[in-house]
Amino acid sequence: MQSLTEMALAQSNAGVFTRAEVACWLGGSADRQFGLLKRALAAREVVRVHRGLYCLAREYLAPQVDPLVLAQRIYGPSYISLETALSCHGWIPEAVYAVTSVCLGRSRELDTPLGHFSFTRVPQQTMYEDVARVEKDGSFMLASPLKALADYVYAHKQDWASAGPVIQSLRVDRDLLANVETEAFDRLAANYTSRRVRRFLKGLRKDLRT
Repeated sequence: MQSLTEMALAQSNAGVFTRAEVACWLGGSADRQFGLLKRALAAREVVRVHRGLYCLAREYLAPQVDPLVLAQRIYGPSYISLETALSCHGWIPEAVYAVTSVCLGRSRELDTPLGHFSFTRVPQQTMYEDVARVEKDGSFMLASPLKALADYVYAHKQDWASAGPVIQSLRVDRDLLANVETEAFDRLAANYTSRRVRRFLKGLRKDLRT
């Protein structure tokens, strides 16, 4: 009989799996499923990431689980944004140690054995406007740099209306801002319900185009 670890190696997506998937793999009674899962956890072959979500231990994975992929499995629907997205796009120089996402449900912070994950609710007309799917040892949804900035303004309650604070506080290069297509400002301004965010996008666009 295969162990749960062997099943996860063969059938899980990038080594990450849920309690529901364990039930599908094993069948039988809930007690039997829980017993095998408990045995794998005790042997440190499997790590509990969050309630109902598990991951194979590092020694069983090559490559390792990408935290950006994992974020989508921990809490969703969500997409990578804010500081993490800006770092992914090379817009900010600082290393980002927490994985920051925007979510549809309530905001929450989660500490897991695989890192700290932050999820912030940002009201929008269409959640995935200017968000692209990235394939990298799994897949995740990533905000465009401008959308990540708009989310940042909302999440951190910044009253910004020009390029200056973005350049000074986040150290974003002005040339990167200037290369954003004009249509993106209009598209995102229409998508956000926050007056603060709309004012930021309008002011940033005006500052960069004058």
